Amino acid sequence: MANHPSAVKRHRQSERRAQRNQAERSRVRSAVKKARTVAAGGDAAAAQSELQAAAKILQKAASKGIIHRNQAANRKSAIQKQAASL
Repeated sequence: MANHPSAVKRHRQSERRAQRNQAERSRVRSAVKKARTVAAGGDAAAAQSELQAAAKILQKAASKGIIHRNQAANRKSAIQKQAASL
């Protein structure tokens, strides 16, 4: 365990950030999964709206450093390709 007050505070902060990052990663995964399932369903209009929502969540996560910006771009590209195939 940490011996200095600043180290104790740092530990508390890192735990809070880890929880927040985990929640954001979960939100990203859910949005991408929802976009893929809607696109697999065949409804082009619904797939487009879900794609836009997922893209927004991915960009926000990338800007906060939750995921790498290239990873966000790759995921957006993959779900756009799937939606375009409808």
